[in-house]
Amino acid sequence: MIWYPYEQMKTMKAPYKIVDAKGVYLYTEDQKLIDSVSSWWSVIHGYKHPRLNAAIEEQLKRFAHVMLGGLTHEAAQKLSDKLQSWLPGDLDYCFYSDSGSVAVEVALKMALQYYMNRGENQRTMVLALNRAYHGDTFKTMEIGDDEDYHFVLKAYGKSPNVVHIPTEISALEDAFSKYHTRLNCFIVEPLLQGAGGMQMYDPAFLKRARELCDQYDVLLIFDEVATGFGRTGNRFVADLVLPDILVLGKALTGGYMGHAVTVAGHKVYEGFYDDDPSHALMHGPTFMGNALACSVALKSIELFEEEDYMSKIRRIEEITRREMKDFTDPRIREVRIMGGCVCVEVYDAGTIKGYQQFAYERGVFSRPFLNYLYAMVPYIINEEELVQVLSTMKEWFRSR
Repeated sequence: MIWYPYEQMKTMKAPYKIVDAKGVYLYTEDQKLIDSVSSWWSVIHGYKHPRLNAAIEEQLKRFAHVMLGGLTHEAAQKLSDKLQSWLPGDLDYCFYSDSGSVAVEVALKMALQYYMNRGENQRTMVLALNRAYHGDTFKTMEIGDDEDYHFVLKAYGKSPNVVHIPTEISALEDAFSKYHTRLNCFIVEPLLQGAGGMQMYDPAFLKRARELCDQYDVLLIFDEVATGFGRTGNRFVADLVLPDILVLGKALTGGYMGHAVTVAGHKVYEGFYDDDPSHALMHGPTFMGNALACSVALKSIELFEEEDYMSKIRRIEEITRREMKDFTDPRIREVRIMGGCVCVEVYDAGTIKGYQQFAYERGVFSRPFLNYLYAMVPYIINEEELVQVLSTMKEWFRSR
């Protein structure tokens, strides 16, 4: 029996059974659905893309996987070379893992050990944001700030090693002034906080964070597992403000399989590069650098470049703003739009109860959560399909 995520198994509604998928569509036995959430924001090229399929098939003819411990292979080398040339600044050193949560764990471990390698063992604290969500493994839960997901950690009590702040420059400056000698990093989901409710904030906050991290010698980590590859309307937020460590996942493989990468800049990498074996990063997921995942990730990046996906994302935002302009309802707290994301936040979660089935009956797969009704569509969606998604959201409020 499958144990499903984020569900009370005793009371959950039966999930929709998918029998096929192609383009932006999911198919059940009786319905054709536009996937308005891109399978948790990852399937940017849609389903069954011929070039992505071919990349996996071609690699499979050689081998599916070999460990990176004592071995290497062309697919991992080519992807690393591509990321080195494609990412901004000196983000050159790629450490692979099998999920975004693990990749964030790696980033946090890098930050802590970076200072341990320098003998600064007092730097045990992490600065993070209110409403932070960085995954469901234990350290990522500790730096998170969402009791709906991480209430299990109440068993341990409040962590003395994590400080959460709002996205306000005054709070940021106060935190650095108070804790800078004990901080090893400041970690953020830049510009767009996904599971925290699609919260959006100003780049000025990140620019000030970069200045303070430089001033106080604290590492800046961008968790772009969700925001990377254009979702905020920027290729990466790291193009605007350069972090010391960048974490990518989800759309890295076009949503084809689980894979992630923690990319370090030169300063961080050089903090481990030493004759002393105890200064090595002692971490190694079994499936890091998986050959199939690296092959499809490389092809996904090629598609992103060759087909000018940033123009597609700008068009998605333009259509979304046009369709949602002046859309109001007394039950709606706010409508937020950024790049390839739209979120309708309501005052009462009961307002959107039943929306998933309502959307299903109108040819849209949606997965609202808490007080948030949102869409993060595949970038290949056409105007008619996008309008269908947005019209369904509006129709829900107008029909009640």
